[in-house]
Amino acid sequence: MLNYKNIKVLLDDRYEKFNQPAFIPNDPIVIPHGFTQKQDIEIAGFFAAILAWGQRVTIINKCRDLLSRMDNAPAEFIKNHQEKDLQNLLGFKHRTFIDTDLLYLIYFMQTFYQQHDTLEDAFTNSGTITDQKQRLEYFYNLVFSLLEAPQRTRKHISTPARKSACKRINMYLRWMVRQDDKGVDFGIWKTIKPADLICPCDVHVDRVARKLGLITRPQTDWQTAAELTHQLKQFDPEDPVKYDFALFGLGIEEKF
Repeated sequence: MLNYKNIKVLLDDRYEKFNQPAFIPNDPIVIPHGFTQKQDIEIAGFFAAILAWGQRVTIINKCRDLLSRMDNAPAEFIKNHQEKDLQNLLGFKHRTFIDTDLLYLIYFMQTFYQQHDTLEDAFTNSGTITDQKQRLEYFYNLVFSLLEAPQRTRKHISTPARKSACKRINMYLRWMVRQDDKGVDFGIWKTIKPADLICPCDVHVDRVARKLGLITRPQTDWQTAAELTHQLKQFDPEDPVKYDFALFGLGIEEKF
């Protein structure tokens, strides 16, 4: 039997410790924090999340490189760029993410923003989808619904339909949806609620959660992320994913 009381005390303490403005500069979330307009934040946040694998310093530098190629005005660039402007994006690369993937996602977003004001609609179908698993599946299918979609780009956006834990997309959703008085997450999306979120399950979170007994499933997949989130709801049913800060901080900062 888990000692939920002791675990809650630990996680609440570390949540308060790590969910602070000091967390921002060394995390990929610093990238959308460079903007104030909603569309700039959600676009910069999307690319920061999609590129978030590897060393955090490298991720941040790569994201800054990418945004500089968009004149540090991502919404303006995506909605109003001319074909010649895309030359600036050629040669961009982060691990296996290359300019082919970037150009397609830019094209998708340009098409999407012609009909929508916020990328949140790409998850909720303008508010009609309420199940979180279905939202992520809908987003994946929508992104790759255009005829021009390269097959290779699909590996860069996860979907529960492939049993993925969808760490980066869940992290992105945490950024956009959660809102508190700490100033780290943005809370600019209102249709999706914090209680709907699934905990991002990266290697650090996974390891700490297993050590605490919050995960029993042997592999790390969508069901594992759902299991972890279910356990975290024992501590805060309305905002379970706030404990991502605690689990991540225990793992990467304290080597728990």
